[in-house]
Amino acid sequence: MPFLSSEPIRARCLVKSNLISNRSIVANNRMPNIKVFSGTSHPDLAQRIVDRLGIDVGKVVTKKFSNLETCVEIGESVRGEDVYIIQSGSGEVNDNLMELLIMINACKIASASRVTAVIPCFPYARQDKKDKNGDIPKNDNNRSRATVKCNEWKFLSRAPISAKLVANMLSVAGADHIITMDLHASQIQGFFDIPVDNLFAEPAVLKWIKENIPEWRNSIIVSPDAGGAKRVTSIADRLNVEFALIHKERKKANEVESMVLVGDVKEHIAILVDDMADTCGTICHAAEKLTEAGAAKVYAILTHGIFSGPAISRINNACFEAVVVTNTIPQDGYMKECPKIRCIDVSMMLAEAVRRTHNGESVSYLFSNVPY
Repeated sequence: MPFLSSEPIRARCLVKSNLISNRSIVANNRMPNIKVFSGTSHPDLAQRIVDRLGIDVGKVVTKKFSNLETCVEIGESVRGEDVYIIQSGSGEVNDNLMELLIMINACKIASASRVTAVIPCFPYARQDKKDKNGDIPKNDNNRSRATVKCNEWKFLSRAPISAKLVANMLSVAGADHIITMDLHASQIQGFFDIPVDNLFAEPAVLKWIKENIPEWRNSIIVSPDAGGAKRVTSIADRLNVEFALIHKERKKANEVESMVLVGDVKEHIAILVDDMADTCGTICHAAEKLTEAGAAKVYAILTHGIFSGPAISRINNACFEAVVVTNTIPQDGYMKECPKIRCIDVSMMLAEAVRRTHNGESVSYLFSNVPY
């Protein structure tokens, strides 16, 4: 019997072991050259995002000097890396914004190849334009101003467009890309000369409605102001239900003077939808208006639950079945104070946006779908 060499068999075994080894290397490095850092505004959301990506949060030390200046130290190399910094515009907004700017600049001058600011709740988004008339003071010292009718007032207000200022600051700090969610005004994207991905909470909202409101087919989607009409019509179309809106007039910021309901909500499940709630005066007045109009139940669904000032007490005293918010802003404390508050986790949408951006894939899939 001729002698059979074992070399071919050994060669095949070596090739097979190398293939297995290469597969394990690829599996352990599915997202190479990426670093995700978290600011101090919402570390829980950042942890949820990196858990979904299968990586660790980057090391960063944030501290304040005795004069309250912010100091940030990036604790690992970012040279040539694709860097994502997660910082929401909540809590101490000015401190958190400054912290974000310093982190962006620190990574940029440390030779990061690209720096993306992931800002779930964009700060100063409500200051996106100059009001034509401003707030006309009604006091004796300015009696002549107060008596002028709004449509005859010819002076433009001297208010700043702070959202544009924030956009400039982010660009100058070194941000190459912005990822945010449900901008108060979509036109804010035009304030930037860098790419902006404005994600929508709508897919997650639709999913929550179908899973948690049994009578959703008998619902009517309501906008608490005319500015949100496009948002509610989109949701109503996808649910194949009717919509309504409330026209409101403000005396000044955070104070509503009057409301008029446009639409029939009698014996329907009314679902108020808005991008954010601050002091909650608007949505609580809207809930009262809907109840007076005969709505069977009233829900409120908001992307950004800021809940400042008397917001929590107002919600507790209002006629809501539930007030649903996303976790673009930390909600644990508010949920303990108010049992009506429910939270939708949007970390999977932000994580998928980061993954797709890093891999050069399209993000538009997230505009109408929730990644599972």
